[in-house]
Amino acid sequence: MIRLARVGATKQPYYRIVVIEKDRARNGRSIEVVGTYNPRTNPASVDLKHERIAYWRSNGAQFSDIVAKLVAKNPAPAAA
Repeated sequence: MIRLARVGATKQPYYRIVVIEKDRARNGRSIEVVGTYNPRTNPASVDLKHERIAYWRSNGAQFSDIVAKLVAKNPAPAAA
């Protein structure tokens, strides 16, 4: 599953977008970090490793609802 893992201080959320087994805890051991999301900036900053996300999706990983929205709003740049 590809979902958010919260890091950061109290009342200062910062998230890693991680590949993790579905049964694990929110901040449990992840397989790979494939991006970051900072909702505190204006506008919110999102950094994604699109090639790694595509790899994990091809191997059957599913997006959480929030991550699916973030990926849809931040598509991969066109190859030049």
